[in-house]
Amino acid sequence: MASSRPYHREFIRRLGTIPVHGLGLSVDVHAPDLASLRRSLQERQVPPAYLEVFRTTSMALASTRKEADDGLLTYHGEGLWVTQPEMADSMAFGQGISEAAAHLQLLQSAWLNHECATKYLAGYHYGTYLPPLYTPLSAKVVADNTRLIQHLLDQQCRLANGSTPLVLLEMPPLTYFVAGTMSIPRFFQIVSEQVPCGLVLDVGHLWTVFRYSGAHRAMSLTRFVEVFLDEFPMDRVVEIHVAGLAIHESHRALTSRSRGGMGDDAPPAWIDAHAAPIPTVLFEMLDQILCHPQLTSLKGLALEVDTKPVELIVDEFAEFYRRYGPLFHRLINTEQVVPDFEACSLPEGPGLTPNTQALEESYDHYARVLAGKTEPVGAEWSQDKAGIQDLDLYRFVYLPYEILHWGGKVEDMFVESCRRLRQRDVSLDEFVAFWFREPRPFSGIYDFFLLKVDRFVEFVREVAPELQEIAEREAEELRRAYRFANEPGVPVYES
Repeated sequence: MASSRPYHREFIRRLGTIPVHGLGLSVDVHAPDLASLRRSLQERQVPPAYLEVFRTTSMALASTRKEADDGLLTYHGEGLWVTQPEMADSMAFGQGISEAAAHLQLLQSAWLNHECATKYLAGYHYGTYLPPLYTPLSAKVVADNTRLIQHLLDQQCRLANGSTPLVLLEMPPLTYFVAGTMSIPRFFQIVSEQVPCGLVLDVGHLWTVFRYSGAHRAMSLTRFVEVFLDEFPMDRVVEIHVAGLAIHESHRALTSRSRGGMGDDAPPAWIDAHAAPIPTVLFEMLDQILCHPQLTSLKGLALEVDTKPVELIVDEFAEFYRRYGPLFHRLINTEQVVPDFEACSLPEGPGLTPNTQALEESYDHYARVLAGKTEPVGAEWSQDKAGIQDLDLYRFVYLPYEILHWGGKVEDMFVESCRRLRQRDVSLDEFVAFWFREPRPFSGIYDFFLLKVDRFVEFVREVAPELQEIAEREAEELRRAYRFANEPGVPVYES
């Protein structure tokens, strides 16, 4: 498309400032223990060429930067909800951009990787990522928001080589369902036509699209990958991720529904699971991806290993190194673009279109569907029986488990409060209903743990006010321990 060419030229200019990163690991600096992991990798003689670190406190990132010496570090951000039409108007956005710019400069990261997803939707809060509505208007909003983020980073973050970090959007996983009116690769094609961003293609996320979009009922996995990649903007893929897949523990308990109602020939009901082993099928998919002729911008391949045992990480990375080390450098586009830090002349991008009101209403319906408050009707929702069963698995099994367990199990966090609630026949299922009872505005940088702490105290105050003092005492102990674990002596952001 002719109108997209200036954006692609600008992408190529920015790409030319980014060195080849090679084979890396995407990690949470708190788990696994990085010092132990580095020692084990050195002993196996398979040191990663770079680490991509997930958003955490500035103190923890500064320590990681110091320990890495001159090693390449990149940054996986969070909290800049690019899918949401109200992103730029939120009170937390300016704070989030400033934090991201500071972290990127601290790490000297060549890119900001951010999921094209959200954890805050129409006033409701989630612990894991929700994909966008895959619609043309949603793609337009994502492009507008991404351009704004890139513009603000250009203003606020200058790296040592004179460049600014490139925004990368990562295709999110599907957790049992998809909603939209267009194909996922076409969605990202529309985005890339309107913004000079790069993309991150996660192989496990791609597998979940095969599983939960219903594609597995129509074609083989090999054929699906071929069709998907031919429509996806592969020339924008700067990084590829590979992580584990597994049946979620909330689902494993439901043996009668372990196949999601799809029949004996359905693939496993796997979802994205970083702590789980990487199944062989993902490396077979990666082999196919790496052969695609339009994969011309690749700078890094990374295993996502946060929360995974060190021994398993080392074994998997050693195999990863053996399998892709020699191949990686041959696949990189050898044409070197001379850095030119004068930006290309880009078309004047319009601000958020007035039609975003329609998208806000669609996201409100989306959130209400997920909370079980309304039925999945409309063009965005699959009406076939298998699709409804998988959506119900998310709504009525996975989501309640997420509220009660993600970021800390409520019964382990509030031991005394929960014991006394049980004595009063108050079920924690009531806390899930309380959580999604009504939308609530959010301000401040997103922190699901602290949000859960605050919300549980509110719940106790309502259902058993005589226990409020106990809940508040336990909450303060949790906040204090959390502050100490993240940055000893330094207060963390409050929700």
